[in-house]
Amino acid sequence: MAKRSISKGVIKDIVIVAVAVLVIWIGLQAAFGTQNPFYVVASGSMIPALQVYDIIVIQGHEPFELIQVGDIIVFDRPSDHNRVIVHRVESILNEDPKTVRTQGDANPSFIRGTDYPITEEEYIGKVAYIIPQVGYITQILKPPMNYIIIAVVIGIMIIKQFTGKKKDVEDIVSKETLKELSDIGKIEADSEYSEDVKKSGITEEKIDDAEKSSEKEKSDKENN
Repeated sequence: MAKRSISKGVIKDIVIVAVAVLVIWIGLQAAFGTQNPFYVVASGSMIPALQVYDIIVIQGHEPFELIQVGDIIVFDRPSDHNRVIVHRVESILNEDPKTVRTQGDANPSFIRGTDYPITEEEYIGKVAYIIPQVGYITQILKPPMNYIIIAVVIGIMIIKQFTGKKKDVEDIVSKETLKELSDIGKIEADSEYSEDVKKSGITEEKIDDAEKSSEKEKSDKENN
């Protein structure tokens, strides 16, 4: 029964954490206007503006029509859309439809199929903020370390539930024990009183009769 309660408690905590993370993530998506507001810089193509393991925050609400030369943008690689790239806009190739060409700050030249042609279809968002070097955490969270961390968190939840239940049980046992000891004391006191009464053979009625007899004898003596 206790194990079942602990399991329910752990599942409840996991569900609460999962729902909280989901709500926060959906809120961030809505605030920044993109499915993934955060990216980790994985190459040195944008050094010195962006260092490897910097985290960039993307503003997807920034319209592609307003993108200008010098802006750092995030986009899908035009050739196959299987890779996300962050580069600086090098030139505007066309205004209708708008098409831009990019280039990494550390790259000697632009590459066709990677840096251009970039249209609104490839555009993800404009870099709004840079969080230096925090991306190192993503390296720590790679397998198997991420599974170890998850296991530790779940273990802490289980221990928390177990210790909580154990304390509740101890409190209940203590209350019941005190009550039983109190009842035993009353029983022992009643038994002792009853036993003394039985041994003496005295009842309240006999005591009253003895007192009346004593008073009568005393009165007779005074009259004599």
